[in-house]
Amino acid sequence: MNRWIVGTNRWISLPALVVCASVAVGAQSPALSVPFTQFKLPNGLNVILHRDTSVPVVSVNVWYHVGSGNERPGRTGFAHLFEHVMFEGSMHVPEGSFDTWLEAAGGNNNGSTSTDRTNYYEDLPSNALELALFLESDRMGFLLDDKSPDKINGQRDVVKNEKRERVDNQPYGQAFVELASLLYPQGHPYSWSTIGSMEDLTAASFEDVARFFRTYYVPSNASLVIAGDIDIAGTRKLVEKWFGDVPAGKPVGPLTPPAAVLDRVKKKTLTDRVQLPRLYLAWNTPALLKPGDATLDMLASVLTGGKNSRLYRRLVYELQIAQDVTAFQQSQALGSNFLIMATARPGQSLDKIQAVIDEELDKLRAAAPGAREVQRALNQYEANFFRGMERVSSKSDQLNSYYKATGEPDYFQKDLDRYRAVTAAEIRAAVEKYLPKDRRVELSIVPGDKK
Repeated sequence: MNRWIVGTNRWISLPALVVCASVAVGAQSPALSVPFTQFKLPNGLNVILHRDTSVPVVSVNVWYHVGSGNERPGRTGFAHLFEHVMFEGSMHVPEGSFDTWLEAAGGNNNGSTSTDRTNYYEDLPSNALELALFLESDRMGFLLDDKSPDKINGQRDVVKNEKRERVDNQPYGQAFVELASLLYPQGHPYSWSTIGSMEDLTAASFEDVARFFRTYYVPSNASLVIAGDIDIAGTRKLVEKWFGDVPAGKPVGPLTPPAAVLDRVKKKTLTDRVQLPRLYLAWNTPALLKPGDATLDMLASVLTGGKNSRLYRRLVYELQIAQDVTAFQQSQALGSNFLIMATARPGQSLDKIQAVIDEELDKLRAAAPGAREVQRALNQYEANFFRGMERVSSKSDQLNSYYKATGEPDYFQKDLDRYRAVTAAEIRAAVEKYLPKDRRVELSIVPGDKK
């Protein structure tokens, strides 16, 4: 069925929802490989195609290489604002039709914003691929043509309400806002939260918001991955058809802030309407894919990856002074952070919990973890890694992630090799080098009136 987009010269073919299964057959290669075809349109849009015929579905995944880190002090929250605005219709897509048309074709969609990128995707039957390409191209090239200040203001209010719900009125919701400001110096791209501030969202004019979109949401600052049951040659023609007429935009330069360095302990206590106290310990650590990044992921698993991990066993099971504990390496392009979070049980103090955490970290500084601990951490990582490759939606996002970080979409084997190469001695050295006791953030959130 062909549908004419009223009042425009754009049309799209909407095929009937008839699907058939196709299973790829072939021997498993010894080396992990995700084959892809890559090309760039004249307007600068980088396109990555991956064929996987195991099920008749396709994932269309767009990364705009802009996140909250591209904002500036006094004008924060714009990347997250556009995560909302992009679903509100464009020149050839009436408001509300984006979701309606996708749902009618059996698809679903969503988006997310981080410090380094904004992502939008559609997962749908492979015979509805062209619908997703039309929708994505229309909001890339024609979003602001249909966006009056009133519509922008409407989504500005939605974002403010989301901040109230997820940060201001959420138990412990202020923690990551405070951590960002404590870990990074004022003015650093990571020193404010991705969701933005009420004051900045209120102060921003329509032209401020529109200028941000025209600067960053352009083909030359984006990458498009299409993965699933596709014909490579036919898909390339569809991409050229729908995205070829979108203006390129001006080149966007890289961010080059100074490295964030903690030279002392930064300690802060907040009161919140919570039942139990919670402790956050945080350190600045190596950036995504840099030496030490994978090692710290493995360390996090040694510390809190399951009931037999060091901190869970001590704090939750043996001493029973913590309700929960988790550690993770928050990998980011300009510099990462390593966090340990623990919630106290009723009547237990955060000082006691912190003392046990430091005791376990001291043990790791003195002696490397055992071979069994390291193998368990690797097994957990590998299980999650391969689980993420089972669905084309996950593969499409990972292809985009690797492309942005390395310029190499099929970085799967190299990424996995980073973890397989980590030794117990390197984990010990990482605690010594990256998690010093005298240079970190110590944030406590305790019960009381919210301040």
